[in-house]
Amino acid sequence: MDLRVIGVLLLVPLLDAMLLVAIATRIGPVLTVAIVVLTAFIGLLLARAEGRHTMGRIQDKLAQGEPPTDELLDGGLLLIAGALMLTPGLVTDLVGLILVLPPTRYPIRIAAKKYVVGPYIDTKTGGFASGNVYVGGFPNEGDGESFPGQGFPGDTDRERVEVGEDEYEFTDVDEGTDAAGGAGDGEDTRDR
Repeated sequence: MDLRVIGVLLLVPLLDAMLLVAIATRIGPVLTVAIVVLTAFIGLLLARAEGRHTMGRIQDKLAQGEPPTDELLDGGLLLIAGALMLTPGLVTDLVGLILVLPPTRYPIRIAAKKYVVGPYIDTKTGGFASGNVYVGGFPNEGDGESFPGQGFPGDTDRERVEVGEDEYEFTDVDEGTDAAGGAGDGEDTRDR
C-alpha cells in the first residue's frame, strides 16, 4: 500500500481526536458526546434513505436490462459512508456526510470511475473494456508501419510486389501426385 494512503488513514483519527478534545474543553464532555452521537444518528438515517433509493434504482436498471454500474458505485460509496458514520468522531462524520449526499457523491463517483475502476478493468481485460487495445502488428516491433497489407513490422527495406489475377495461378492437388509434389503414377513409393 502507498505510504501516502497510510499517512492519510492515520491522520484522520488524529484529527478526530484533536477536534474532540478542542470541542470538549469549550463546551464540556457530555455535550461533545451528544454531538457525536447526534451526527452519527442523522448520518446513518441519511445513508439508510439513500441506500434504499439506490437499491430502487438498481432494480429499475436491471428490469430494463441495463447494467447498473453507477448505482453499484453509489452503493459502495454509501457502504463506506455508513462505516464512517459509525466511527466516532466529527471528521469521519463529515466525510461520511459528503459521501451520503448525492450532489457531493456524484463527482466522487466520477473520479472513482476514472482513477480506480477504469484502470483496474483495463489491467484485467487487457484494454478490451475501454477500447484501449493495440491493433495492427506486434507492439514496439521495429520502426515499420504495422497495418494490414503493408508487410511485417520492421520490413521497410523490402519491395512490395503486386500480383494480378491473370498472373496468379492456383493448382489443385489431385490424386496423381506423390508426396513430394511431383507427378507420379498413383503408387505409394514410401515403402520401397
